[in-house]
Amino acid sequence: MEKLTFADFDLPVKILNVLADLELFEPTPIQEKSLKPILSGRDVMGIAQTGTGKTLAYLLPVLKTWKYSKSGNPTVLILVPTRELVVQVTEIIEKLTEHITARVIGIYGGKNINTQKLLFNDGCDILVGTPGRVMDLSIDNAISLKEVQKLIIDEFDEMLNLGFRPQLTHIFEMMKEKRQNILFSATMTEAVDEMLDEYFASPIEISLAKSGTPLEKIQQTGYKVENFNTKINLLEHLLKTNSDMSKVLIFNNNKRHADLLFTKIEELFPEEFDVIHSNKSQNYRLKAMKRFENGEVRGLITTDVMARGLDISDVTHVINFEVPEVPEQYIHRIGRTGRADKDGIAITFVTKKEETLLLDIELLMDKEVQFIDFPEGVKINPKKIAAEEEQIVMKNPARAKLNEGGGAFHDKKDKNKKENWGGPSKRKAPKKFGANRAQQKAKTKAKKKK
Repeated sequence: MEKLTFADFDLPVKILNVLADLELFEPTPIQEKSLKPILSGRDVMGIAQTGTGKTLAYLLPVLKTWKYSKSGNPTVLILVPTRELVVQVTEIIEKLTEHITARVIGIYGGKNINTQKLLFNDGCDILVGTPGRVMDLSIDNAISLKEVQKLIIDEFDEMLNLGFRPQLTHIFEMMKEKRQNILFSATMTEAVDEMLDEYFASPIEISLAKSGTPLEKIQQTGYKVENFNTKINLLEHLLKTNSDMSKVLIFNNNKRHADLLFTKIEELFPEEFDVIHSNKSQNYRLKAMKRFENGEVRGLITTDVMARGLDISDVTHVINFEVPEVPEQYIHRIGRTGRADKDGIAITFVTKKEETLLLDIELLMDKEVQFIDFPEGVKINPKKIAAEEEQIVMKNPARAKLNEGGGAFHDKKDKNKKENWGGPSKRKAPKKFGANRAQQKAKTKAKKKK
């Protein structure tokens, strides 16, 4: 059977030329499956693994039928959960519409809202944004959502996980009901189901694979490791002995651990790694991503802020330095490698405490992670970090001291054996009309004696 190409999509020649320049000729399965349902005008719910080309799956059919609007208000609204995704999706649209008259604007929180208002002075056709900032600008009347004909929500499950439901419902109320809703999600959760039932009209479901299925092209292995500091020694060993680890993403579970690991790795491999998490400024994060994409650094140490949607090409290895606490996050993490039909490698470091977390992941995937023997040359560091220390519940020393000498009741110390006079007003006679009452009584007695 002859393979389908983008030319078979009957796309405008100007868009086909851009795809050719990007060396994109054949659609991925989710792109092929999405075209007709989206073109039908009905609501669409797409479930696809991360790294399967979801962004083009919704952009190409939308741009195929897109028309210029004279009003200057957006007719296409694309909502994504993170600032990095806003930048990425906006750049992709700008490339695709290079030879088309389309005003594309990307907005997100963390930047001056008044500066962003100025972006809309010349109008906007396609708006990409995070829910919070889109809602804020709509409330301030900087933009109107009344003319939105197509609403696209990418990473719908992550949007709800991050607590954006109130902002989403507010945005729905600002738009006219007659519109097409195009939703994409890596996993189908109860929260996603609830929103579908409440706000969308029987969407056509497109499913590429069951929720939680990892890409088959990713080789998954693991090491059983003593603790955090020993993991650093293992990582150092792997980086020194594997020259093919040329573009590596290393995931930690929180910002503190990412910073701690970066400090150690920076000493071992100066200027070869960067660190990204939500405490880093937006400019820093974007520059770090660019350095990583361009191969200026060997790797990025990060948190799950980098696990969703971001399309970084040719990531050779994903290393789960810590096992994620939410099983689905593992799928998103490893999906950063093995993209665009290329092979990828995912390695997970597992301590004794993390074994139950890995078991949940294996149950979700219906697949076991293959363990490799711990390398003999790697030194085991017995020193634990603060998070690994066992919490010891200490007795309250003050309470323990009170209980010394036996029972709950005991004699007071001499200095505490004072009579209670009931407070200052009882101990001193109050003044009356500027004189002490006791002095007044003494004067009265003296007069009587006279």
